[in-house]
Amino acid sequence: MAGQATLRSATVAGLVRPASDPDVTGRHRVLPVASPLGVLLPGGGLRRGTTVAAGGLPDGGLPAGGAPGGSSALVLALIAEASRTGSWCAMVGIPTFGAVAAADAGIALDRLALVPNPGPEWAAVVAALIDGIDVVVIAVPGTVPASIASRLAARARQRGSVLVPYGRWDGADVTLQVTRSDWEGLTPGRGRLRQRRVTIVARGRGAAARPKEITVWMPGADGQPVVAVVDVEPATRSTGRRATLTLIR
Repeated sequence: MAGQATLRSATVAGLVRPASDPDVTGRHRVLPVASPLGVLLPGGGLRRGTTVAAGGLPDGGLPAGGAPGGSSALVLALIAEASRTGSWCAMVGIPTFGAVAAADAGIALDRLALVPNPGPEWAAVVAALIDGIDVVVIAVPGTVPASIASRLAARARQRGSVLVPYGRWDGADVTLQVTRSDWEGLTPGRGRLRQRRVTIVARGRGAAARPKEITVWMPGADGQPVVAVVDVEPATRSTGRRATLTLIR
């Protein structure tokens, strides 16, 4: 009920555009992302009508206090550029969501819908948001039945929205998984956390079938990811070649 009430309030406020809007599928087909993350996605951004799972939590769901290892930062970085350039975004099922962290990541809070507790009818809430929001992030509440996952993915394809499950989501077009996260700045007994080096692996279907891997500073000096290493193959490759170091200024 709480989730449906929030959704009705968003509709009244004009946050959710009508599904009959003739411009929904005619808008730019690829929503922008921070350039370092673009190398992981087909077309260099978030393609409308696709499902991009982020975080890669092994058992699905979102633990209290946010996901460990940089997954929450990855989600914010993934949608920040689209939000900054005018797209509407929604966050569903994340009661610990931090507005300050989102603003620091570049997300426009005045174009962000929050449904922290969608209730048992969460799938209906997500489906309604897909009808009118450009990017819908959903913290998966446990294991999602294949029928629900397929139905929501199909709705995103039809409406031209981007569905971003936060956690495990079978059948996603692309899955971005944080495989390593290391903070720098601490010394024995003292210091300050200054920057975090995060390795992200992308796997998917179709144009995303070839795995890709990057390592970024997250956040960078200006609050955005800054590429440190780009490796176009997964870390489990059998060859002994070393990763290519790419410095971007």
